[in-house]
Amino acid sequence: MTQSFDLSGKVALVTGANTGIGQGIALALAGAGADIAAAGRSPADETVGKVRALGRRGENFAADLSSVAAVQPLVDAVLAAFGRIDIVVNNAGIIRRADAVDFTEEDWDAVMDTNLKTLFFLCQAAGKHMIARGSGKIINIASMLTFQGGIRVPSYTASKSGVGGLTKLLANEWAAKGINVNAIAPGYIATNNTAALQADETRNRQIMERIPAGRWGDPADIGGAAVFLASRASDYVQGHILAVDGGWLAR
Repeated sequence: MTQSFDLSGKVALVTGANTGIGQGIALALAGAGADIAAAGRSPADETVGKVRALGRRGENFAADLSSVAAVQPLVDAVLAAFGRIDIVVNNAGIIRRADAVDFTEEDWDAVMDTNLKTLFFLCQAAGKHMIARGSGKIINIASMLTFQGGIRVPSYTASKSGVGGLTKLLANEWAAKGINVNAIAPGYIATNNTAALQADETRNRQIMERIPAGRWGDPADIGGAAVFLASRASDYVQGHILAVDGGWLAR
C-alpha cells in the first residue's frame, strides 16, 4: 500500500515554500520521495536545506508571484533545471484586513492578483506541460473562507472562494487528460501568519473552543494531505476541496 504514496522520481513545484504551510508541504513531499522546486519572493534556504537532508534534490527559484509576469519564466526555469514538473502546489498567498466599508481598491487588487489570478495562470502554464505528458497533480491551497464568509477580509474571502471554483473547473476540463486538480483548505494552523491570533488571549480562546481537536494545526498536518493528493492514491479524486481543520467545519 505504501507504494501508492511513493513520490520517488517526481518533481514538485511548491510556491511560498520558505515557511509555514508551504514548508510543511515541501518537506512532506520530499519525505515521500519527491524533488522540490521551492518558489517565492523570499529564498527558501531553510526548506531547501531540510529537503536535501532528506536525500532529495531541492532548489530555490526566485519569483514574485504578485504578478502574472513571473509565471512563465518560473515554469521555464524549473523545467530547465529538473526536466519535468509532476506536481504543483499553489501555496503562495497574501491577506489584507480592513472593514468592508473601508477596504481599498489597492488592497483588493493585491490580494486577488496573488491569490487567484497568478494561481490560475500558474495552473495554466504547468498544465500545458502536464497535458502534453498525460499526467500531473495540481494542489491549490484554499481556506476555511472557501466555505465561510469571515469578517474584515473581503478580498481574501473572494480569492479563496475563487480558488475553490477554479479547482473544480480545471478538474472538469483536465481529468480526462490525466491531470488531477484538487485543493486543500487548511484550518487554523500555527504559523508566522497566525502569530498575532495566537498571541491574542481572547481570540485564541475563541478559536480553540471552536476546534473539536482542541489544538491549532501544525504545518505538518497539511503535509499528509498533500502527499495523498500528489500520489497515485488519489488518482480518482478530482475537483475535491479537502478540509484539514481539526473538525472546524463540522462544529
